[in-house]
Amino acid sequence: MLDLPSIRSDFPILQREIYGKPLVYLDNAATTQKPRCVVEKLTEGYYRTNANIHRGVHFLSRQATEAHEEARRTVRQFLNARSAAEIIFTRGATEAINLLASSYGKAFMRPGDEVIVTAMEHHSNIVPWQLQGMTLKVIPLNGRGELEMEACERLFTERTRLVAVTHVSNVLGTVNPVADLIRTAHRHHVPVLIDGAQAVAHRPVDVQALDADFYTFSGHKIYAPAGIGVLYGREQWLERIPPYQGGGEMIASVSFEKTSFNELPYKFEAGTPDFIGSTALAEALRYVSSFGWEAIAAHEEALLTYATQQLDGAGAHIFGRAAAKSSVLSFALERIHHYDTGMLLDGQGIAVRTGHHCAEPLMRALGVEGTVRASFALYNTREEIDALMAGIERIKDMF
Repeated sequence: MLDLPSIRSDFPILQREIYGKPLVYLDNAATTQKPRCVVEKLTEGYYRTNANIHRGVHFLSRQATEAHEEARRTVRQFLNARSAAEIIFTRGATEAINLLASSYGKAFMRPGDEVIVTAMEHHSNIVPWQLQGMTLKVIPLNGRGELEMEACERLFTERTRLVAVTHVSNVLGTVNPVADLIRTAHRHHVPVLIDGAQAVAHRPVDVQALDADFYTFSGHKIYAPAGIGVLYGREQWLERIPPYQGGGEMIASVSFEKTSFNELPYKFEAGTPDFIGSTALAEALRYVSSFGWEAIAAHEEALLTYATQQLDGAGAHIFGRAAAKSSVLSFALERIHHYDTGMLLDGQGIAVRTGHHCAEPLMRALGVEGTVRASFALYNTREEIDALMAGIERIKDMF
């Protein structure tokens, strides 16, 4: 079991008061809070080893370079990638998907080619493909918010170039059967990108066991700083696609007539990378891994079950009843607008998310403009859910 008092002491922001009330932070699907060790790693980097990496011969540059590359090796181990060369640092999952849409698109796609996505995708896994002129084929959902896998098989055509799907829905909490999707796609000789932004903080990810071609996540959703993320790519794919951006570091040689590109992963890392953020990301991965995935899953599943029972008892409408579900609850209160609910909860020190959650196509499929979303992390408690429910009862009384 998790030692919650000890864990919560690692996150100073959780001791804040909002409007004179204890902060109840239930917006973890948007971003997680940061433990002391991660913030201290940032401070240490800027105060002790701040020097540009890879090109310097002086001590600080060599030390910063080693820390950055050690961080890459930590990510490789976290995802069980075959090689650190398959780990590309980005600003986050959004940039990673845009990178892939641009580079993979240039190499293997033509306007009108098809990308298979799901009805629950975040905008960041919709818009980049549209910008490349791709046609999106959509795997539909059943009434529980689960993928209709039988329909998936029928979506493949001779113009299918990629399957790009979320591992966990940021609205419904549905945990998609990505291993099955990958097997299906590979039978059709189509590679697969998995958007793991909502998955990596809650469950172990083994890209080799999944047989994923590409996998991406954002650091800020797994207790790391904003502005750092990862694109994992199978080496044979990364070798075949062109760079996303040009500049320093991604080159082997440059002349006014011709440029040759660096080896992996540097081919995709133009300019000075966030070498301080990468070490803080590695610290966050070590931090979350230290608790054990079984303990984290048991704790968050207990919170999800308890919150679901309480919301059902309060007459809330919950969106998403998948059999496999992560710690996200989207709901609505009868005849109360989601923005009103969120603002009134905020007045009681309770932070939830309201709106379409960057998933407008899913909202239209659900027949709503938006929802209230409570999302849980390893530091949340049953008492915070009680505070949420007390806040909801006050709002219902007001209306």
